[in-house]
Amino acid sequence: MSGASADQLGPGFAPGLTARVELTVTDSDTAQALGSGDVPVLGTPRVLALVEAATVVATAQRMRAGMTTVGTRVELDHKAPTPVGRTVVAQAQLAKVDGRRLLFEVTVTDGSTTVAEGRVERVLVDRHKFVERAFGE
Repeated sequence: MSGASADQLGPGFAPGLTARVELTVTDSDTAQALGSGDVPVLGTPRVLALVEAATVVATAQRMRAGMTTVGTRVELDHKAPTPVGRTVVAQAQLAKVDGRRLLFEVTVTDGSTTVAEGRVERVLVDRHKFVERAFGE
């Protein structure tokens, strides 16, 4: 994942940076629909996608042109079921910046209930070079 140096992170990448996204759970978000179980509650793959979306929102407006981040590591504890119709909030907070690596602490809540929590690591890359490498160009 070459093609970017720490100075390309820009001034907006500092611990404490936060973002949040919301999701009202539908039938298509359930473990049944996603193939990750047979119960009609928010599926873990959808929880993971939601916390990753929060990390993307946190970084999107602060990157230099031509740069992006890619997910490289996830730790996620899915702690509580969420039925269809409930709205969950995913929050990502940048906890550590290590060169091109960004480590986020993430939580998903349903009101006062913690649905999930964990960490997501993303790495800053040059978008064009990354896609070129992915497709062997």
